[in-house]
Amino acid sequence: MPTVERTLHERLMELDELKESARQGPDPAATERQHAKGKLTAHERIQLLLDEGSFTEVEALRRHRATGFGLERRRPHSDGVVTGWGTVYGRTVFVYAHDFRIFGGALGEAHAEKIHKLMDMAVSAGAPLVSLNDGAGARIQEGVSALAGYGGIFMRNTRASGVIPQVSVMLGPCAGGAAYSPALTDFVFMVRGNAQMFITGPDVVQAVTGEKVSQNGLGGADVHAATSGVAHLAYDDEESCLEDVRFLLSLLPGNNRELPPAQRCDDPPDRRTDALLDLVPPDPQRAYDMRTVIEEIVDDGEFFEVHSAWATNILCSLARLDGHVVGIVANQPASLAGVLDIEASEKAARFVQLCDAFNIPLVTLVDVPGFLPGVGQEHGGIIRHGAKLLYAYCNATVPRVQLILRKAYGGAYIVMDSRSIGADLSLAWPTNEIAVMGAEGAANVIFRREIAAADDPDAVRQQKIKEYRTELMHPYYAAERGLVDDIIDPRDTRSALIRSLAMLRGKHADLPARKHGNPPM
Repeated sequence: MPTVERTLHERLMELDELKESARQGPDPAATERQHAKGKLTAHERIQLLLDEGSFTEVEALRRHRATGFGLERRRPHSDGVVTGWGTVYGRTVFVYAHDFRIFGGALGEAHAEKIHKLMDMAVSAGAPLVSLNDGAGARIQEGVSALAGYGGIFMRNTRASGVIPQVSVMLGPCAGGAAYSPALTDFVFMVRGNAQMFITGPDVVQAVTGEKVSQNGLGGADVHAATSGVAHLAYDDEESCLEDVRFLLSLLPGNNRELPPAQRCDDPPDRRTDALLDLVPPDPQRAYDMRTVIEEIVDDGEFFEVHSAWATNILCSLARLDGHVVGIVANQPASLAGVLDIEASEKAARFVQLCDAFNIPLVTLVDVPGFLPGVGQEHGGIIRHGAKLLYAYCNATVPRVQLILRKAYGGAYIVMDSRSIGADLSLAWPTNEIAVMGAEGAANVIFRREIAAADDPDAVRQQKIKEYRTELMHPYYAAERGLVDDIIDPRDTRSALIRSLAMLRGKHADLPARKHGNPPM
């Protein structure tokens, strides 16, 4: 019988049916199960992330070629991952999303090749990459081919690091080696209840150690947001999570060759911050919430804080000053008096590196009594971990402005971006106290014998404390020696920072020629 040639219209109908089938998934019941868990499908998540109608999918019809264990009879289109690009507030963003309805989102060879291609495209195009993670790890039926697929992702995560922003959104399980890809990216978002990350699951933990723990107790969103520091933010639902991913992307450049996107600002650059006079107590022993200071300074009081539940004695935020994006690192006197410890050092160091990689100027708000003392900190390697923050600041070439609000003692003063390690400008309020240590501790060391020999040790101690504070801790001591560029009225803080950063906007600094440094790890 002669072959009946199909018309182009018939072929287009077939194409539309294939693509629609790929979008719907091979089993309607799987979509219902996904929704019953409070989870969206891959396409629904992408629609929330990207501007309406902007998504262009690639390799929607890709199918695996594996055989054995029944795989040859199950060859759904897309192979369990949706890949493509679109826009967020009009700027190009690449995205891939695991489809849990297909092989539980598990990664096989074809699945991995789709992700590899998309990651390469993102780097070539110089645009951010967002991964929407909801997968069961490596596809066991494909063996080492699946493991090699993960290796290709890890290598590309590493090569893209500091080149394009990489954001991981955890919307379901992520176990075993799969968890290392999010750990290599710049930001990790997690949704409570459905998202978990761990290297070995609860069953293995119990078998090996005898510890009984649930999946969320081992690697849930709150665990990683507050205890391990793996997750930057945790959310109750996917909608609010993806909305914040959009907001974050609006603050980041497309790549390391661009400046962060500026926008028109209606908040006057010369607005006086009168409230700061009451928000920050002049007594260095009294606590306050540094967030209120940041709110008063930045445009419209709006900032994006990362790792808000982890290492709470330091704050790391992205915000805008006169429409231009800045990174803010600030001690938090409301938590552990704002001391630096192991976790705070690591948190701030990673944030400083991120800002430096993507051309985001740094503002450092200082109110620090020193490093946290204790056997646990010393044995835990506070020297090594504190050096991470020191290295990050010393290595940063973006504009850097330090503002000392109150106390700045000892090595912590140096580490918090002092002039001596390369800050372009150092400003201070009239309440600043910059010294090797607090007056009480200094007097006890310097005048130890004199105090001990006195008839009234307490009276002599108070006298010596006053003497030390008058001689070495008055607010103009550092300014007289050129280590502080100006003492400013706190009410002029916003305008002073904006003027300083505007002057530094054209800053250019080169690092020594080298393959790379060897930072403390």
